[in-house]
Amino acid sequence: MRSLSSRLRNSLAARVLVSTVLLSMSVVWLSSSALDSRLSEGVKKVNLDSSINEARSTIVGAIYRLALANVNPKIEVKKIIDDVVVSVRTAGTSGSGREIAILKAPTSIKNDLNYQTTSNFVDPLSIPQEFRSKIRANKELQWKYITMQYAGNVQVPAIAVGQLIKVPRAGSYEIYLLFPLTNQNKTLDLITNSILFTGIALVLLISLITWLLARQVIRPVREAARIAGEFTAGDLDKRMQVNSKDEIAALGNSFNEMAQSIQEQISRLENLSRVQQRFVSDVSHELRTPLTTLRMASGVIYEARATFDPQIARSAELLVAQIDRFERLLEDLLEVSRFDAEVALLEITDFNVVNAVKRCIADLVLVAREESTTISLFANEDEIMLKGDVRRIERILRNLLTNAIDHAEAKPIEVVIISDDHDVAISVRDFGGGLDESSLTRVFDRFWREDPSRSREHGGTGLGLSIALEDARLHNGELEAWGRPGMGAHFVLTLPLVAGDQIESRIISLTPSSLPR
Repeated sequence: MRSLSSRLRNSLAARVLVSTVLLSMSVVWLSSSALDSRLSEGVKKVNLDSSINEARSTIVGAIYRLALANVNPKIEVKKIIDDVVVSVRTAGTSGSGREIAILKAPTSIKNDLNYQTTSNFVDPLSIPQEFRSKIRANKELQWKYITMQYAGNVQVPAIAVGQLIKVPRAGSYEIYLLFPLTNQNKTLDLITNSILFTGIALVLLISLITWLLARQVIRPVREAARIAGEFTAGDLDKRMQVNSKDEIAALGNSFNEMAQSIQEQISRLENLSRVQQRFVSDVSHELRTPLTTLRMASGVIYEARATFDPQIARSAELLVAQIDRFERLLEDLLEVSRFDAEVALLEITDFNVVNAVKRCIADLVLVAREESTTISLFANEDEIMLKGDVRRIERILRNLLTNAIDHAEAKPIEVVIISDDHDVAISVRDFGGGLDESSLTRVFDRFWREDPSRSREHGGTGLGLSIALEDARLHNGELEAWGRPGMGAHFVLTLPLVAGDQIESRIISLTPSSLPR
């Protein structure tokens, strides 16, 4: 049942076929029922009319002959009754033809004469008493469906047509002609079976036609889905085969035109991306040589700044600071170009994450002190071993800590490390100005800054969080951000204990209410 339901969900042809079969069965059943009912009623009516007419003819003949016997006493009543029985009796086995029953009415003359008789040993009790009472109460011909019973308890459905007659010198008798319904029922069964088999054949034929039509329509759609899947997987040369001029062919032509347009756009974008990557990489490499010369020259000037005028000495300090910032920008651009070219690799080592976080905090303690803020650390274990690239993970942590220090607004910063058997999570929480919800979708974009007018005295390049996210995903981890204006920001880094494994759970909730304080 489950496989059928799954197939119906996944196959348009199966749904069309099942729907058509169910609808066809409903229509055929209703039509067949109506046709069978009409035919059955027609056969029964014809049979009933025929039986009544035949019975009327027989009974009228019997009444006429008995009337003659009443006039001419020489005519024997017994012989008339026997002749009537013989004329009505059908040759052959019981139940195959007409039968007759002549029964004495309770109101007849009481004498020794008794002309009561039945043909083929039909049980007189087959005639219901209420029907006999109706015959005696009415002079007209009456009829009723009964069950005729023969000797040996053989029962046959039949139509009983009867009337009250006068038998000379014997009083009132009831004469009944019994018409077995065996042949009628066989005819009705034949009609019903024929309609049933015809309906089944019609449903099967409709199903076959529907399946063939659905197959003709669905086949190109399936082919289009297959081509689209291969196209999505990267085979941009795939196209649909168009061999006709119908609506499906129009769909195929439109699909091929769309695929061609997408392929051309992707090719242009790939060429542009390669040009941009090469440009960034080449410029970054080419700038290193003059930058090295500038650094050497600025170093000489910076060392001799004590002998300079104070204004010139300050310029020497600014020169060194800006050269440092320029060098960091070049390093970030080179790293971004490696990510874009998909050539960034991990240098896997085993290290203690807690010690790595402590080293990063120690490196930035003086910077935090300059911003009048403190950094506190909480870890659920003193040693959490991780198999990954320690350089990249420390770069993520430094970026997060530097970002928190820049936006802490002299408020404390909390760092939390929690691990389980498979993952480790590191959160950095500040309580500064925070982030708008609309900014959370762009916080990891390259060169994006929430407030362009913010001071950049610490040399931010706008690439730190973007590189941090790429470093996290290189380990098959995730870096997430939360923030609200006036409530600070919360960054959570979740990593598998073995780089490349899947993250099984988010150990630290991104909403900071669950963090220890």
